[in-house]
Amino acid sequence: MKLIVQIPCFNEAETLRQTLADIPRQIADVDQVEVLVVDDGSTDGTAELARELGIDHVVRHKANMGLARSFRTGIEAGLALGADIIVNTDGDNQYAGADIPRLIAPILAGEADIVVGDRQTAKVAHFSWGKKLLQALGSFVVRQLSHTDVPDAVSGFRAISREAALHLNIVSSFSYTIEMLIQAGRKQMAIVAVPVGTNAKTRKSRLFKSIPGFIRHSLVTMVRMYSMYRPLRLFFYLGMTLSAAGALPILRFVYLYMTGDGEGHIQSLVLGGVLVVIGFMTLLIGLVADLVNFNRQLIEMTLEKVRRLELAQQAESPRTPARAAVTEQMAEVEQLARDWQLEPQKGEHDRSDPKRSSKTSSK
Repeated sequence: MKLIVQIPCFNEAETLRQTLADIPRQIADVDQVEVLVVDDGSTDGTAELARELGIDHVVRHKANMGLARSFRTGIEAGLALGADIIVNTDGDNQYAGADIPRLIAPILAGEADIVVGDRQTAKVAHFSWGKKLLQALGSFVVRQLSHTDVPDAVSGFRAISREAALHLNIVSSFSYTIEMLIQAGRKQMAIVAVPVGTNAKTRKSRLFKSIPGFIRHSLVTMVRMYSMYRPLRLFFYLGMTLSAAGALPILRFVYLYMTGDGEGHIQSLVLGGVLVVIGFMTLLIGLVADLVNFNRQLIEMTLEKVRRLELAQQAESPRTPARAAVTEQMAEVEQLARDWQLEPQKGEHDRSDPKRSSKTSSK
């Protein structure tokens, strides 16, 4: 049984040493405990410090790509390194590393695929009352959307089984916490929460610059993820709401017309007709989105099989590169994916160049 603790970092040289010191290296029922640092384009020597501290694996993004992409890189690298359980924690030492055994216990017992650490934010002293209220409200909304029972939806202290990691596909560029819960809930994974401790605050959050900005990004993520996994329901309710709103002015016009007072109220008929048409078009969009949703599920099934084949081939191949090289390659692939552009295929230049076309035809 191998446990890999991944630490996404962006300029965490000041706190990384303490974060690493808090991670237990001997855990009951776990044969190996390894640490993976994902350096997200740090400029303060985080990657160099990680190597000096003897961290087992270091993956480095050449540019800052955001927390969600760093998390995704860590998951892919953890799978490539043969992790049976992956624990994610923050590089600012927010979470108590001593609670890792408690965090992974439900997975070891076969009771959960994903375990989320509940910070019990109502008891955290350095959280303002406004932050506590927003956290409670946001977690309630996420629970309704994901059909899960996680009291701290934005907690980044999580344990993920290998099987769950193979099924997860993080596509957001802002934060993985909300997307992961909605996705896992819709895929009917077993998700539980356990209470964990937190350390004293070491710095301000770098994920967002203001509370309104965080709320805006979180709402966008919720709507995007819910519409991705339940598009027909979302557009059905939206379309029916618009149609019902359009029916009211239409009924008003019909009533006035039947009572002989319809003259001068044609605006109600026009407004109602427009809303009904928009509502009907929204329903059609929902049908199309639902078909796209089924296509996405087929793509995810294919991606899962490809992952399993790649990992199996890597494990069996005698020429498998060293673990450090594997993680470095993961970061390079991530960077190339951002820079990749589709180049015209051979022959397209000839079709677009009339001079070359004429020469070809003359021959």
